[in-house]
Amino acid sequence: MNNPSGVEPPMIVLDGAELHLASASGDVNILRGIDLSVNAGETLGVVGPSGSGKSTMMMVIAGLERLTGGTVHVAGQDLARLDEDALARFRRARVGIVFQAFQLIPTMNALENVAVPLEFAGDGHAFDVARESLEAVGLAHRLDHYPSQLSGGEQQRVAIARAFATGPDLLLADEPTGNLDGETGASIIEALFELSGRNNTTLMLITHDRDIAARCDRVVQLNDGRIATDGIPA
Repeated sequence: MNNPSGVEPPMIVLDGAELHLASASGDVNILRGIDLSVNAGETLGVVGPSGSGKSTMMMVIAGLERLTGGTVHVAGQDLARLDEDALARFRRARVGIVFQAFQLIPTMNALENVAVPLEFAGDGHAFDVARESLEAVGLAHRLDHYPSQLSGGEQQRVAIARAFATGPDLLLADEPTGNLDGETGASIIEALFELSGRNNTTLMLITHDRDIAARCDRVVQLNDGRIATDGIPA
């Protein structure tokens, strides 16, 4: 997109974002008019109690859930204008996602798991790039190992390598340490921040751990589908 002002647009813009789902007992209001802007290269921590809408907001930003009101723009793209195929291509090119559950393909080794999105994107050097991405998270010695042969921390490192392999502009991480012990979780957080900083990747990190969130440039707290606070951590 032509940008004559030379000012880089925000990576994420939510404007009056609402999501209502129908149920047998009536509509369930999950997001209730969220306004949020996140700059390119910024790190944002998202906190709040279970059921506050954190993961749903992330799914909306990833184009995995459709808003029922308001708008969502990511990297200058109005996601409402994209059909499902276009959204899949957009995610593949611009967005990396790391879930609490590692979401690895059990019948593929680490190298193959990381290469998958690159192959879908038509990268002729998919396995070379996947190898470099795994080396960047300290798993050069685990390329041929299957998920069942890896520890939880190693599986999450594979997931992080896969998320960064395509060079995304935005990395979304939803409780990436939720299934890990404290020491392993700390190493995963270090890897996320180190790789985000090295690649100038915008990072949105959902976490219940306020100490982790405080490492971000900003922290947003959601309560009952609304932003309760938004500011620089103390």
